[in-house]
Amino acid sequence: MADKRDYYEVLGVSRSATDDELKRAYRKLAKQYHPDTNPGDKDAEAKFKEASEAYAVLSDPKKRSQYDQFGHAAFESGGGGAGGFDFGMDMSDIFGDIFGDLFGGRQRRSHNGPMQGANLRTSVRIKFEEAVFGTEKELDLTLKDECSTCHGTGAKHGSAIDTCSKCGGKGQVVYTQQSLFGMIRNVQTCPDCKGSGKIIKEKCTDCYGSGYISQRKRIKVTIPAGIDNGQSVRIRGKGEPGINGGPRGDLLVDVEVSRHPIFQRQDYDIFSTVPISYATAALGGDIYINTVDGDVIYNVKAGTQTDTKVRLRDKGVPTLRNKNVRGDHYVTLVVQVPTSLNAEQRELLKKFDEAMTGKKSQNPENEKDKEKGKRKFWKS
Repeated sequence: MADKRDYYEVLGVSRSATDDELKRAYRKLAKQYHPDTNPGDKDAEAKFKEASEAYAVLSDPKKRSQYDQFGHAAFESGGGGAGGFDFGMDMSDIFGDIFGDLFGGRQRRSHNGPMQGANLRTSVRIKFEEAVFGTEKELDLTLKDECSTCHGTGAKHGSAIDTCSKCGGKGQVVYTQQSLFGMIRNVQTCPDCKGSGKIIKEKCTDCYGSGYISQRKRIKVTIPAGIDNGQSVRIRGKGEPGINGGPRGDLLVDVEVSRHPIFQRQDYDIFSTVPISYATAALGGDIYINTVDGDVIYNVKAGTQTDTKVRLRDKGVPTLRNKNVRGDHYVTLVVQVPTSLNAEQRELLKKFDEAMTGKKSQNPENEKDKEKGKRKFWKS
């Protein structure tokens, strides 16, 4: 027994630890080292067994008292399990308590009880403006409906439906096996009835025993104002049919929003760039700005610099929760510089520059003078 670690040390708790503290410590270690999450890892398996043995002793008030008084020697003559400790107790109770959150709790729902059908997922593409103001679309989908011939039973009309003899109609079978920790029970779906609890001798010729018929249907989906790219719309009750009388699942429609040539969106705000002439930037004046609500007139202040940003309140995207509350539209004003000028325009621009600087524009008379000026400049 000298090579055995102290049980409190194994669980990482003090000797005065409460039952809840013991349970939390073991839960953490069991999840970390469980063989199912560490397949083939012998070291993890050994640590899992060590933690399970420690918890089995310390969670039992009587055994804990004996261990606190005599240590590992208290179980040397037990003759039961590893190291003399008796693992004859049903460890399934402990695992059911510890791993209840992983396996659905202590009370297991009957596998062949009413179950909601699976959700379906599809997608739809809409325009930028449709995402802003909302729209309606029609989807062409293949959906399952209850077979009108067998009314969802999957059996041929007039034929008998027997209760599965293997699972007794429960849809599940329980396998019990002996392990180091005692008797372990595993619950699995019945292989004969596939979890339905029933055996159909003669299958319906229309649905081939499934109880459902697939049909093409047109489903209308309402896209709310303010939806963004990648978000989904849920349509209740348009998914897969339920099992054993359970409700249908839902249809999830993923929305893909096409790019806009002018506008960009961030959350509920819209951004765009508007070019203005040099004269308008210098003198000021009214310009038209395109928004999702149409053109609006904006008065540019005299002396406006390029990359000036203006804010148009409530011209953005409506919020999903309240379509009357909207974001803003942010506009970047970019001053355009002419790329080509005729002779008259060049002359006027020179005069403007002379008026602004008080200096007369000087240009070399010809290319030869240019080169000469360059040589003199570099030599100096």
